[in-house]
Amino acid sequence: MSSQDQDRPYDIVLFGATSFVGALTAAYLCEHAPDTLRWAIAGRDADKLRRLRERLAEDRPGCAELPVVQADAADPASLRELAAGTRVMASTVGPYLTHGRDLVAACAEAGTDYADLTGEPEFVDLMYVRHDARARETGARLVHACGFDSVPHDLGAYFTVRQLPQDVPLRVDGFVSVKARFSGGTFASALQQFARGPQMFAAARERSRCEPRLVDRKAYAPPSAPRYAGEVGAWALPLPTIDPQIVQRSARALPRYGPDFRYRHYAAVQTLPVALGGVAGVTALFAAAQIPPVRRRLSGLLKPGAGPDAARRAASRFSVRFVGEGGGRRVYTEVWGGDPGYDETAKILAEAAMSLALDDLPAVAGQVTPVVAMGDALTARLVDAGMGFRVAAVR
Repeated sequence: MSSQDQDRPYDIVLFGATSFVGALTAAYLCEHAPDTLRWAIAGRDADKLRRLRERLAEDRPGCAELPVVQADAADPASLRELAAGTRVMASTVGPYLTHGRDLVAACAEAGTDYADLTGEPEFVDLMYVRHDARARETGARLVHACGFDSVPHDLGAYFTVRQLPQDVPLRVDGFVSVKARFSGGTFASALQQFARGPQMFAAARERSRCEPRLVDRKAYAPPSAPRYAGEVGAWALPLPTIDPQIVQRSARALPRYGPDFRYRHYAAVQTLPVALGGVAGVTALFAAAQIPPVRRRLSGLLKPGAGPDAARRAASRFSVRFVGEGGGRRVYTEVWGGDPGYDETAKILAEAAMSLALDDLPAVAGQVTPVVAMGDALTARLVDAGMGFRVAAVR
């Protein structure tokens, strides 16, 4: 830890702690953070933060003195002060395109590591264009998508690659199965993305002009068509999420992915009628998001900050099966866990923040993916926390 880090009062600040996922993340940290970790909860409403602290202390008396810090996503000065007072910032305040820009700017300027739960490609691309260079100068690691979007997929693809030969072209497909309710924040972000297609593509083009070109290597995540995937015995529907982009960026950054890497990302559906219904549902949601009154009505159906009770979350689960090929070898791997939208997302964000604060990590800076920033250290933490990683078969 540098002298500058020692001068900061906190190792981790959890911003947006009173949101549904924020409160779950705070509870996880209360349960699992080492006693020596200096951390605080932060948000706009100090009274809500204190009430959260009281609820946490009912089950975990050690959290009764948890520091409370007031800061507002709409007040850049308060965010600059917040970022300057911690080594790691973990944010649950979304949609991030609306509420997250100034906090990333503050962390990049202060040299503060940053992790969030965004699944918004436009936001990630804009933050790269605006803040990657400054974060590299200050040493800040800006790590987006540190929840179900996109850690199981990013770490899972990397885990799969490591079972395959080196220095050969590699092909990896990921197949996602989920039994859970989407979070309100995820739904709000999806509606926003569907409504902002032109802006999203413009941000992606701007990023592509700024990013350095790969030399003598390729890494890509091409669009793909629905198909029956006999290798996993399910219908495969392309998922319009940020996950393949995150995997692609990890592959661009790390030579271990080989000279020619391709990743495809699917939802795995067991029956054709359900598959067709899924395609129709996504198409209808995309069309509805283009009409402002309909989009506003839809956004009220599942509001950010709300979520299911503990019993329903306990019955939820996810699995991501990967099929990797290269050098004459085929490997089947799997990553699995509990409730993806809430409990596992809170666990992942908390463990990512602790990894950034406590683990011996690669010396990287700027906007980086979870694999590039934390890789094996985060995988080990999540395995210890109950998430599964396994090699199912090798052929």
